[in-house]
This record gives sequence, structure tokens and C-alpha cells, in this order.
Amino acid sequence: MNKILFRILRFSGIPILFREIIQRKRVTILLFHDLKGVTAEKNFNYLTKKYNVICLNDLINAIDKKDFSKIPPKALIITFDDGHIRNYEMLPIIKKTKVPITIFLCAGLLNTNRHFWFKHRHNSISISELKLVPNEKRLELLSKVGFKQDKEFENPQALQKQQIDEMVPFVNMQSHTLFHPILPKCKYDVAKSEILHSKEILEDNYGLNINAISYPNGDYSDRDIEFSKDAGYKCGITVDYGFNKANTDPFRLKRISVNDTDDLNELIVKASGVWAFIKTRNGRKQEFGHTKITE
Repeated sequence: MNKILFRILRFSGIPILFREIIQRKRVTILLFHDLKGVTAEKNFNYLTKKYNVICLNDLINAIDKKDFSKIPPKALIITFDDGHIRNYEMLPIIKKTKVPITIFLCAGLLNTNRHFWFKHRHNSISISELKLVPNEKRLELLSKVGFKQDKEFENPQALQKQQIDEMVPFVNMQSHTLFHPILPKCKYDVAKSEILHSKEILEDNYGLNINAISYPNGDYSDRDIEFSKDAGYKCGITVDYGFNKANTDPFRLKRISVNDTDDLNELIVKASGVWAFIKTRNGRKQEFGHTKITE
């Protein structure tokens, strides 16, 4: 049903209006996770034709200087969360297309056989419900069904060091905490460690220049923003709906989820912001929703 709706919306002309009017003078940040190589190439080809794809650092510098004069019209930033091992398949495409992308890495999973907790499936647990409980309770429930965040499984799910080393010259690698907890559900010391130590590991073990953090699941609190500032990050990426301007809070950068689609109609509608606009107006979250919590 959605496929039909995406087709109707695409050819309604509404995505063009969003792109040419709303997105023209703003910076759009898109969120992907685990695209197949062939899908990435198709998506990148479309996005580079319709938008001016820039690096995340260009936006950070523009906001820092409050000067958007060097940001092109219809500027767009492509980001990937988590650091899935299949991201490595995109390297030949990135080299070929020279598309600047940013991958946010879970530092505690890199170069190991540890798994992403949200990919662990068991009949007795609901991933969506686990996102709502305190962090200690989430780990306790997962432990009962055979998952521990430091457990080494048979195969890796996250990028390995050799892959990262090959990708670094072509990809902007940044932080997505250690183990991808829901930060506002973590106790003070755990949240601080997840934010600070992920940056330290990525810089010390992988030689990366870390200046940005993507809040796992888009969830953040004022406390977590302060931790990020204290750790030396220059910006924080959310999944709050919207587009970015010179006066956007750099630690509340807005982003649009595209849901790893291989449907061009869906990509066109979602990249324009039309789909998220409709959903937020109906009181619904994006696919990878968020909870803003103030403390």
C-alpha cells in the first residue's frame, strides 16, 4: 500500500515544491543505516542529481561562524548510523561517485564479534518496548534471552579495523556511543562513559578526528548534550524532523530518516521531507523515533 502512496506523492509534484522552496535555503541531513551496495549506488546517483551533497563538516563550520554564504542551495548531507559491516560494500561506490558521507560508529562493537542489541531477536522480547525501559532493565531482559553487549558471537555485525582503515580516506567517521544504549534511560555515569569513551576509543585506536555524535535512536536529554559538549564534540545529530539553518542549535541538528529504501519513489518522497512532515502532523514519529527529555 505504501508503495502506491509513495508513487502518488512523487508524481503529485509536492516533493519538488519542498525541494525547490523549503530545502533550497536549508541543509537537509538524511539518515540511512545498512544499505546494500547496489541500493546505495542508485540512491547516491539520484541524490547527487537533485541536491548538492556536502560534508557534515561544512555544516558544522557554517553554523560555528553563523555564515551560510558558502553553503550551496539544496545542500544535503548523507549519514549512516551504527557502523554495520555491510557499509564496507559502499566503498567502491563512494570512490566512484566521490559522494561525501558520514558514518556514526558504535565504538564498543568495532573490530569484534559483538552484536547490535536491537538486532537480537527472541519471541519473548520486543525491541520497541526495550527502548522504553531503564538501561539496566533492558540489559537484564536481553541477558535472559542469550544476549550480552560484550559477548563474542560467531560472526561480526560491525565494521572491522581493516575495513575502517580502508574507508577513512573517503568517509567521515564519527561517534554513535559505545554500545548504542538509549541515553536518557541510562544512569549518569553510564551515559557519560558512552559519550566520552566512544570518542576516546575512535581517536586513540583508529586515529579518527571525532567532532560529532549521533544520539542512538535519536533519543537525548539536556544532560546528554552537556556530556557531549564537555567531551569536546562540536555537534549532536538527532532525528528531530526538520531542516538546518545558520541559527540551528549544533547539538540538536535535525535529520530525516529514509529507512534504507530501495524504492526510488520512496527515496524521493522521504528525502524531500514530505513523508516525515505528514507523519509528524499526524502525531507520529519518524521510523527511528526519538524522545527529548529535559533534566
